[in-house]
Amino acid sequence: MNISETKIKVRYVETDQMGIVHHSNYYAWFEVGRTEFIKESGISYSDMENNGIMMPLVESSCRYMVGAKYEDEVTIKTWVEELNGAKVVFSYEVIRDDDNITLARGKTIHAFVNKDFKIINLKKNNLDIWDRIHGLL
Repeated sequence: MNISETKIKVRYVETDQMGIVHHSNYYAWFEVGRTEFIKESGISYSDMENNGIMMPLVESSCRYMVGAKYEDEVTIKTWVEELNGAKVVFSYEVIRDDDNITLARGKTIHAFVNKDFKIINLKKNNLDIWDRIHGLL
């Protein structure tokens, strides 16, 4: 299993009045991790969209364990948990670098659709993109 690691530093704007990262920011971090994971396959979201393939989010979840704080340096670990022709499931772990504590775990599920938002079988529709993503498993 290929695991992508993306490092970020918590910005002040991402924290709430309690000085803890607001829960909504974890989903933005998941997107950063997912984008970097896909780039490692040699393509980008824009490349996929230019080829008529889009990946809308159909489900998401996150379990928060320990709050990140301003200026914490964290690593977003991203991997593909499941891949089939119609969907991909990404999993994430957000880990604080200083003490290696897991702050959150999450998952996002994305369908493969065409520009008309009709579900497609990626393996049949675009074997090159399928092979690139499948190659990261």
